[in-house]
Amino acid sequence: MKLGIVMEGGASRTIFSCGVADVFLDEHIMPDYFIGVSAGIAYGVSYISKQRGRNAEFTKLYMHDRRYMGVHHLLNPKKRCYYNLDFAFDEIPNKLVPYDYDALADYSGKVVAVVTNIATGEAEYMELPAYEKRWETTIASCSLPVLFPPVKLGENYYMDGGIADSVPFKKAMEEGCDKIIVILTRERDYEKGPERSQKLINRLCRKYPKIVERMNRRAQEYNETCKELFKLEKQGKVFVIAPKNTYGVGRTEGDWNRLEPLYQEGIREAQEQMEALKQYLVKEGD
Repeated sequence: MKLGIVMEGGASRTIFSCGVADVFLDEHIMPDYFIGVSAGIAYGVSYISKQRGRNAEFTKLYMHDRRYMGVHHLLNPKKRCYYNLDFAFDEIPNKLVPYDYDALADYSGKVVAVVTNIATGEAEYMELPAYEKRWETTIASCSLPVLFPPVKLGENYYMDGGIADSVPFKKAMEEGCDKIIVILTRERDYEKGPERSQKLINRLCRKYPKIVERMNRRAQEYNETCKELFKLEKQGKVFVIAPKNTYGVGRTEGDWNRLEPLYQEGIREAQEQMEALKQYLVKEGD
């Protein structure tokens, strides 16, 4: 059996996935292949390094901090990013709530971040370097239009992986995973609508027409992807864990009092579905 785990993005809502992942660590469930999109990879690597509770810790301690995120960073001409990348992806993982890079290096499986090439508008799948202490690949996967500038990796520029492949379960299948767990950050009945800031995106990203095109059809593609995913779930080919309630948590929520219920929702959902998940993992012939 080759187990793949897929983590959807969702910015602050991905705290749900952190609760799920902490239960997986309690149950010694680790994948052979892990793929994450946007915050799904940013949070998911703490699961791969087996640092139970790390995501909840730094979220509680620092996500509300003005040093972490805010419009003042976006308006700073030296940053042009809603998130303070120096704080969120350097000071926190390298000093305040240390990330275990050695554990990532020792992981025997494959860890992949989804990014979107701004020139082509297509998803690319990049294996995450073990000792990338400035987190460039992860930042590229998280770089939502308007909130982030594009990120250069090699000779190309990239933005948020969710623009082109929000729930990359098909990539896990292509990689030979015969058991796939997909962790979503929206309720099962959620249907994505047009981006509220689409006009602003169209204007600010006019230099990247493929990104504009992709963002304009993102809602349709997302809804079609979820429809296909749930069809495969009914056939027993994938196992999906999703929140019953996201408690109104928005993309940039930083208040732990609002985020903790969603984190606990992840713990609760994983625990409630654990018996069924274990049956899925041992069932042959799917």
